[in-house]
Amino acid sequence: MKHVGLYFGSFNPIHVGHLIIANAMLENSDLDEVWFVVSPQNPFKEQKELLADYHRMAMVRRAIDDNYRLKACDVEMHLPIPSYTVVTLAQLGELYPNYRFCLLMGSDNLDHFDRWRNYQYILDNYQIKVYPRPGHLDSPFLQHPNVTLVQCPLMEISSSYIRKQIALGHSVQYLLSDPVWNYLTEMHFYEKK
Repeated sequence: MKHVGLYFGSFNPIHVGHLIIANAMLENSDLDEVWFVVSPQNPFKEQKELLADYHRMAMVRRAIDDNYRLKACDVEMHLPIPSYTVVTLAQLGELYPNYRFCLLMGSDNLDHFDRWRNYQYILDNYQIKVYPRPGHLDSPFLQHPNVTLVQCPLMEISSSYIRKQIALGHSVQYLLSDPVWNYLTEMHFYEKK
């Protein structure tokens, strides 16, 4: 049975921090693959700066094209909006009954995990592999038997930082993989109008 880690996000844009974390999860756990689940709308985030789904999916595909253990997943683009993880997990379970799924999340997300829809069901029925985020390592959820802290580099890169830097006319070339950098540059995404 294939063990797949689901890395949810808007990936607006996907950056090297995302890739480093996904790779560290593969290398430091029992995962066979990591799937980047591109979310059309996170119920906890505003949508105003969100690129169209297909552009974000295109950037994810370009970013991971050279790694067969990383996949782009568009399942949430075919589900009702906003996206709820518990619904996505049910859908993936139907589509891939022979796969075992777990969630990948930053320790900062554990701080408000109890606000997620059906969080207790997720906690009781799925493994959650957590990567450390600075200042967010004291959640009581870290004591749950289905929650595991995985050694990953501490990353302070964020998509919002990248968008702000681009709007200011600053280069973010080394925060993005070359294919994503080229795509963003050609499309003039996030530039100040």
